[in-house]
Amino acid sequence: MLHSIEMYLLDISNSINSIFDYLGENKNFNEYESNKLLRRAVERELEIIGEATNRILKIDPNVSIPNSRRIVDLRNWVIHAYDNVDNVIIWGIINKDLPELKIQVSKILNDRKD
Repeated sequence: MLHSIEMYLLDISNSINSIFDYLGENKNFNEYESNKLLRRAVERELEIIGEATNRILKIDPNVSIPNSRRIVDLRNWVIHAYDNVDNVIIWGIINKDLPELKIQVSKILNDRKD
């Protein structure tokens, strides 16, 4: 069964929700940095977000996901340069970019239903 754009958008949304679930209500950078299992779980969800974004763009390059190139580049960085992943950069993405992406993905999903 082929994944549709909507399914990939749901994958992105689910991964964002999972990251926020892993971190809990009281997100704490020191806890994140000291917990290898937590960091790896977050990195895996970021990989899924990047891969789903890449697949969406291959199906329809006109789907407007702001910063889509940065999202795919992040996936590549986490996978291929795993030994250079900077926890501070990832933390910034979690706190600044993911909430915005969650809103954008929800809007795209809602627009596609209309």
